[in-house]
Amino acid sequence: MSDTPDPSSPSSEVRARRLPRPSSLFSGGAFVIVASIGYFTINAKTEDILHLYLGIMMLVGAALPALLWARRADYRFPVFEVFMLTGINTYAIPILTGHEQLARYPAETVTAAAFAVVVFQIVANVTYASIRGLPKRGGMWTEEVIASNITDYLGYGMAITTTYTVVSGFTNWIPNDLNSVLRAACYGVGIISTFIQARMWGEGTLPHYRKGIFLFQLALQVLFSWAALFLIGGMSILILALLGYVSGGKKIPVLAIAVVLPVIAILHNGKSMMRDKYWEGRAPQPTISELPEFFSEWVGYGLDPPQNQTGGRETTKVLDRSSLFHIMCLVASQTPETRPYLNGETYAFVPGQFIPSFFWKGKPPAHVATNHLSVYYGLQAIEDTTKTTIAFGLLTEAYANFGLFGAALLGATFAFCYKKYGNWTANSPILSYPGLVLIVMMAWSFQAELTLAAWLGSFYQACIVVLGIPFLVRNFLGR
Repeated sequence: MSDTPDPSSPSSEVRARRLPRPSSLFSGGAFVIVASIGYFTINAKTEDILHLYLGIMMLVGAALPALLWARRADYRFPVFEVFMLTGINTYAIPILTGHEQLARYPAETVTAAAFAVVVFQIVANVTYASIRGLPKRGGMWTEEVIASNITDYLGYGMAITTTYTVVSGFTNWIPNDLNSVLRAACYGVGIISTFIQARMWGEGTLPHYRKGIFLFQLALQVLFSWAALFLIGGMSILILALLGYVSGGKKIPVLAIAVVLPVIAILHNGKSMMRDKYWEGRAPQPTISELPEFFSEWVGYGLDPPQNQTGGRETTKVLDRSSLFHIMCLVASQTPETRPYLNGETYAFVPGQFIPSFFWKGKPPAHVATNHLSVYYGLQAIEDTTKTTIAFGLLTEAYANFGLFGAALLGATFAFCYKKYGNWTANSPILSYPGLVLIVMMAWSFQAELTLAAWLGSFYQACIVVLGIPFLVRNFLGR
């Protein structure tokens, strides 16, 4: 048998031993950041000059790790880099564009909130740059769980997820008691299948015939997810595929982004009208055969919304919805003067998320920490939390618990963990147990709206599924 690595294998050493080449991703990214700084220096909608400086610092602090990754001649997963990059849309852009809800707070509150974000970024970046570690060389770290030809089955993995999305969204065939288990298993398979194939495409090792199948199934999953009128589900799938492609080839799929972003903006613009009709008006949910008409109606609302619902700021509204900075300002305006620091109260919910519901019938929901924060800061009554969840995010939660110290501690902790694990898995094949965990980390790196209990609980459950399925395949099916 030949010892030459199979170039179509996602775990091939070929990907780890590429010759360094100039990265257009770095030069393009650097140009965008410099241009953005210049644009906001002239056009920022900040009332205080200090807010402009803090906003630019937040922009640079969020983008710097990604730029450094793009410049390096290695293809390690940019987990920490993506984690930090979310700070652009959640914190930097809202302050620089004058998010409408910031007008509620005095300048000193906005300054305090922005300063907390900057402290978090500085500590995280310094910690990440300071941590050292060598790749692990034991069998668990370097051996594939399943043979390399598992890539032949990645299309089947996506088909399983697509089928589940259809069945769960358009039928009542799945009993409620089994739905959560099947959802975790099918989406776990989908995460692995989507990311690996997108990464192979970026590397140039995905066969042409698989590209069409991959795109078709990706589009189906996104559309079926959006049929529930939740854009975030489909967007998460697209972001995961984008990260796989970029991490594999260090290049941006410009054409794909140019097509997808306007579609998302249009759908977002018409989402409230569709929800008014299908949720509040209780219009019947569409069947699969009615989806073309359903999306046609949605696009119509997005392109030409009713006069009383349009603001002419479609792109800005998409960014506004991803903002967490106004929530940070809310917490900074009340803590600690009006409401004391929580001193770890929301973190006390973390251990319970690791106990299966089967063993704890009254287990708190995944968003129990988010609900606690919403009630504590007067955004919701307890009974309202069962209907609506208000995103706080890891950083705002840390500030609510321990102030600036909490923000710094959060940055140091995540940077340390990401850097250590990234170093340990530098030589781990994607289809090893550590490599599979790394894919889950990649999928969770942009979940900026979660609190720690929800983040760790969902991450833990995903790891159980993603590691458990290959374990069963290897030990019981002999593959």
